[in-house]
Amino acid sequence: MKLHEKIRAVRKAKNISQIVISNKLNITVQSYSMKETGKRPITTNELEIISNILGVSPSNFFEKEFNLKLNKTTA
Repeated sequence: MKLHEKIRAVRKAKNISQIVISNKLNITVQSYSMKETGKRPITTNELEIISNILGVSPSNFFEKEFNLKLNKTTA
């Protein structure tokens, strides 16, 4: 799984809309959608913000064995 696919999977699992994340990044929903589909790169700063919103460490997205582990008490 690529970075953008992992971000999308976690976002969907936590039921967080693209609108919420795009607002925090100060970009349009369309621009954010392009990042989630891999058509635009995700910067380090954006990854930190996205990770914070999703409640996961940025390093989780780079684990070789990426498992979708969610805390049931968040989001």
